[in-house]
Amino acid sequence: MRNLLNFLLKYNNIVIFIILDSIALSLLVTRNEYHNTRVVKGMQAITRGIQERINNGKAYLHLREINYNLASENTRLKEALQKTRGKGTLAFKAVNDTVFRQQYRYTPAEVVSNSVNKQKNYFTLNKGKLQGISVDMAVTAGNSIAGVIVGCSDNYSVAISLLNIDFRVSARIKSNGYFGSLNWDGRNHRFAVLNEIPQNVSIAIGDTVETTGYSAIFPEGIPIGTVSDLKRSGSDFYRIKVELTTDFKKIHYVDIIGNLKRQEQISIERKLQ
Repeated sequence: MRNLLNFLLKYNNIVIFIILDSIALSLLVTRNEYHNTRVVKGMQAITRGIQERINNGKAYLHLREINYNLASENTRLKEALQKTRGKGTLAFKAVNDTVFRQQYRYTPAEVVSNSVNKQKNYFTLNKGKLQGISVDMAVTAGNSIAGVIVGCSDNYSVAISLLNIDFRVSARIKSNGYFGSLNWDGRNHRFAVLNEIPQNVSIAIGDTVETTGYSAIFPEGIPIGTVSDLKRSGSDFYRIKVELTTDFKKIHYVDIIGNLKRQEQISIERKLQ
């Protein structure tokens, strides 16, 4: 109490000024229609500004949930597209079997661990065996390849990243159909190298590089990147530098793709080897 009295005695002039100023402002606003309107509009503008900032903050906090919902919806659309493609006329006896008609199934997942600065990079996903994930399933980020599942626990899986010097994928130049082997050279995380393309083939900077579908892991036609540079090596093949579509420093949501006909394809191929 004594401190309050000391404060009022010390700043009594300021306190009296504030009180009188408040009374004058109140009389001006309440007894003058123009000033009253201006004050009301000013308060409404301040309130709207504060409310807008609050709404923006709430929207930002829900971005994680929104992104996951979008990823799930994208996966459902891919599933529906696969089923639609399988409804065409069949050359052989029709069998009412969803596995026969649909070759790939898609499952969204979230990256919970990732590396890009090693020679052999991997990333971890938040789904595993209990969610239907198994080894040798493809992983895509957005609409481009990211890696392949190499290990699973009940609720987690680990994928070998395209940014791994041991990773290989069959890839082709979209404009001419010539294919070769694509791998990462362990240098820049934004580029990979495509080999085994003959030097007599016409290739232009900016040409799209995509999957061939020959591996029974990745579906055909998934974008990998674009040609950014090409050199003639000592052999009969180009060394093609490919700028990757996927930025591995930013991947967060991915799709896991399971080939429902993979075992059948591998089985028949092994019989002929």
